[in-house]
Amino acid sequence: METLAWIGLGSNLGDRHGHLVEAVRGLEMLGHVTATSSIYESAAMYLESQPAFLNAVVGLQTTLRPHPLLEGLHEIERRSGRDRRYAERYGPRSLDLDLLLYGTLIIDESHLAVPHPRMLERGFVLLPLAEVAPEQCHPVVGVSFADAAAAVRGQDLMRTGLELSPAHTVEERY
Repeated sequence: METLAWIGLGSNLGDRHGHLVEAVRGLEMLGHVTATSSIYESAAMYLESQPAFLNAVVGLQTTLRPHPLLEGLHEIERRSGRDRRYAERYGPRSLDLDLLLYGTLIIDESHLAVPHPRMLERGFVLLPLAEVAPEQCHPVVGVSFADAAAAVRGQDLMRTGLELSPAHTVEERY
């Protein structure tokens, strides 16, 4: 049985755009990419003295269950040069892949929480998610992603105009 999962992508080291494009190619090995958002640039949260991030959201139709999917995401991260065992929490990273949603499933385990527990505070997740799934609702709080994104629009995000395929140069500030 296939499930639609939403994956958050981020990168703030090296070829940030290239890491995101390669991540999408890697995700195709885990299922079928059904939607890709625009790419946004945002300041780092939590540990602010690091380079800005490029972020996007991807819809992935997959037959993998949540734990194997998460393992696949971590493998894609490793291929980009990130090793979570040695990385500083919230520190700089070549690639960060977060399992934001897995259908309407709710999981609260020590190594896996779905929906992602901090997604509603992150404009760099909500704006791209609202772009590709505006009417979809958060399975716990029931708010649409369009409404959740409207609540965080004050965060300093810029739509880069880059794509998860060939890039162009339009910029929009939110």
